[in-house]
Amino acid sequence: MIKKKDVPYRINLPEDRIPRQWYNLRADMKELPPPMLNPGTLRPITKVEELAPIFCDELCKQELNTTDRYIDIPEAIVDFYKMCRPSPLIRAYCLEEELETPAKIYYKFEGNNTSGSHKLNSAIPQAYYAKEQGLKGLTTETGAGQWGTALSMACAYYKLGLEVFMVKGSYNQKPYRKNIMETFGARITPSPSMTTEVGKKILEAFPDTNGSLGCAISEAIEAAVTGESKRYVLGSVLNQVLLHQSIIGLETKEAMAMCGEYPDVVIGCAGGGSNLGGFIAPYMQDRLTGKAKPYFIAVEPASCPSMTRGKYAYDFCDTGKVTPLAKMYTLGSDFLPAPNHAGGLRYHGMSPILSKLYADGWLDEARSYVQTDVFEAAVRFARCEGLLPAPESSHAIKAAIDEALKCKESGEEKTILFNLTGTGYFDMTAYASFLDGSMGDSVPTDEQLEASFARLPKVD
Repeated sequence: MIKKKDVPYRINLPEDRIPRQWYNLRADMKELPPPMLNPGTLRPITKVEELAPIFCDELCKQELNTTDRYIDIPEAIVDFYKMCRPSPLIRAYCLEEELETPAKIYYKFEGNNTSGSHKLNSAIPQAYYAKEQGLKGLTTETGAGQWGTALSMACAYYKLGLEVFMVKGSYNQKPYRKNIMETFGARITPSPSMTTEVGKKILEAFPDTNGSLGCAISEAIEAAVTGESKRYVLGSVLNQVLLHQSIIGLETKEAMAMCGEYPDVVIGCAGGGSNLGGFIAPYMQDRLTGKAKPYFIAVEPASCPSMTRGKYAYDFCDTGKVTPLAKMYTLGSDFLPAPNHAGGLRYHGMSPILSKLYADGWLDEARSYVQTDVFEAAVRFARCEGLLPAPESSHAIKAAIDEALKCKESGEEKTILFNLTGTGYFDMTAYASFLDGSMGDSVPTDEQLEASFARLPKVD
């Protein structure tokens, strides 16, 4: 089936159309997510001062801001964004023809920068605010390495020191991610490690663990609060990060309008929620305000299924239990994904914003896939579209393909939109294991999850 090319393959907004404001989704939510809780008192955190020992001051304000619908982007950040933004919206004509579907498939491509992913959208603001505050360095965690890569770029740009605790499984699987971070001046430590007290405790309890984002977060926070003139920054989950990532959705919506399109189905991969939350934000605004009703799908790995099999409960954001508690879909803060899990999306919980939207029915569906099915979709996409997707992004690709095939069966001409969060050129070890047949699938048992749920904090 050959389709008429009624719109260009690539829809590129001009540089002067980079958004000048981020969109704060909480301002339009019918009911706000429950507040974070102080880990010592279990009382709601309501003041910037309570978060300031860990996070930069301006980021603390953004984290707690529930009223300002739009927040100005500093001009210095806009100037940096111009290096790689606006990012292109692409019509997947070749994939449509491969699938023989009447559906129209669009994807926003966020990999057009050296970090190879959407993570730079938040890394630059976080580094900028740290520099403005007069700090000397930052600490963070990274799973697959995309966030660590992006933040190392941002810190190099602003001449800030950076210490990255990288999930040990990814550290061993993705040496080139480590090398790129080091090229930009970051110091990388496989997590859990013997360099922090919390790392030592985790290794004592789980000596053979390949780590998790929860472990790495604990170590990074300890390194920040015990260091001089440092703060901790996070690449997903937090309200401030979803705020920064709204630039993806704002650009996408304008580019779709340029070609006279509005999506019926909006899809994003989901680990901690950064790209999904930012991508769907302006379309969710339409849903919340009654202007339109697109169907939202969050896609996660079956090996770390926080939304599809987790509990909506208060939990610590880290394995060491030193962070504030958030009410979110969670597998338990000490949940460790299987060591053969090849992509990112390793976090035990989900953004409180997205969790609340899902619990209340505004986010329509969460689904999970085993990784061999995800990589099969990635290879199929690459052979059609000529772009090697990141394993994380490929979860969204798999769902988009499934939705397009449903349209083939029903004859419906839906418009499907997904976020391609990054490239897979640093994930070749995983691709190699899929192509040589050695990749396996791991899914936690109900018994494993129930044991983890039993250790959730008791919060009234």
